[in-house]
Amino acid sequence: MKVQVNKNDPSTYSGLIFLGPYAYSDNAEYGQPGSLILDNSGNPVWFRPLSSPNLMNTDFRVQQFNGRPVLTFWQGTLATPPAYTNVPAGSSEPGSCYYILDNTYNVIRTVTAQKGYTSDVHEFLLTPNNTALLLSTLAVPMDLTAYGGPKNGYVQDFAIQEIDPSTNQLLFFWSALQHIPLSDSYEPASSATSSGNIWDAYHLNSVGLTDSANDILVSGRNTFTIYRVNKPTGNILWRLGGKQNNFVIVGADAQFSWQHDARFHLGSGGQNNVVSMFDDNCCESQTVPPGTPASHGLFLNINSSTMTASLQRQFYLSSSLHVASQGSVQTLPNSNVFIGWGQSAYYSEFAPLGNTADNPSVNLLYYAQMPDDNYSYRAYHDNWVGTPSYPPSAVAISSSGQTTVYASWNGSTETRTWQVFNFVGLLVPPVLIKTATKTGFETAIPVTATTPYFQVKALNGQGQVIGTSSVITLIRR
Repeated sequence: MKVQVNKNDPSTYSGLIFLGPYAYSDNAEYGQPGSLILDNSGNPVWFRPLSSPNLMNTDFRVQQFNGRPVLTFWQGTLATPPAYTNVPAGSSEPGSCYYILDNTYNVIRTVTAQKGYTSDVHEFLLTPNNTALLLSTLAVPMDLTAYGGPKNGYVQDFAIQEIDPSTNQLLFFWSALQHIPLSDSYEPASSATSSGNIWDAYHLNSVGLTDSANDILVSGRNTFTIYRVNKPTGNILWRLGGKQNNFVIVGADAQFSWQHDARFHLGSGGQNNVVSMFDDNCCESQTVPPGTPASHGLFLNINSSTMTASLQRQFYLSSSLHVASQGSVQTLPNSNVFIGWGQSAYYSEFAPLGNTADNPSVNLLYYAQMPDDNYSYRAYHDNWVGTPSYPPSAVAISSSGQTTVYASWNGSTETRTWQVFNFVGLLVPPVLIKTATKTGFETAIPVTATTPYFQVKALNGQGQVIGTSSVITLIRR
């Protein structure tokens, strides 16, 4: 998948961008689904393609595990109509799992949800204790006629599980169905008839840490609520938004609905903290209801002493952009804010102060888009050093009298220079015939050679050889 970078301000964060491109089952896929790392110019750095367009990777990002940076993602099939209607749209099909990769791009852990639940697409969070917090789903049989749904129905239970990735042992379990009344849902139970009679009443979509090791922050998309949950007791300590809101929400700009990716941030002191989220504000119908605010990144000041919530800042890309699902908001080390625009083709970065719907171009530093109907559930901007366990790749082609060697190394972040060698005999050391600066993912290097046998070596910024390709034979066209 190729992206188009529309704006790249010098003050954009200098890290790499992490996407999980895919398309819904009734849309065209431009390129393959998989896990994709890009630089700020849109050049691919690493791509792990999937074998089928029915497979997806989501929540692809850098995390810490056992004191080392790793890559993590969910892998499976996402239920997207019209091909998949056996479970609610946006749910994970059975057989899904999570992967942890080291910096050589080898899988070091495979994690799955326990107790018969399906590993859910929405969250896989590694904690400072080297455990994994994840979401999981299970269709629980229930007569839904009291809620306006089918008699022979099911409720899609969302459970938070904490698992030891080294053993896949379940350490903590919390069920939405046991703690959240079904009457809190804004999703009509009648919608179950379009998805195997399963009512997606909760649709939990994020789990995060807080200022207490005992508490977690949970987002319920279909209840318009963010929950602070105490793990030792399972009790909900407070609810922000929704039908049982415990806060006075000050001002229309602090309201939200259908939200994703709720995160807790320490505030300036006292009882003041901050919750960020992607506020979708949209859309359970094919047409956007009149007066619906545009989707945007939202930061709220939360005062748990006075139980008030107020706008801190917001981030708009367009006053008319309505994102039907998905999305993410990330605060970067330089305080910039990076936003993945979910079920739209965009991801962008803003200066910390944000903007308004009337002036969405203010503080916009970076803006890129995927082709047509390609999406990424979340998008991240982070630092990563990749040192592949496999060697570089090379191809040599002769066409119209010109020989060109093409050198690449999928996932290498340290390659700065390529050396091209020509083999003049089996018992003679190869001859260095060209040195070239790496450009983009694949570097085209014109050469003049005496034999049709080549090899390339990758050098880092200190001039050290860090990878050597196999010997290749010239292809004549």
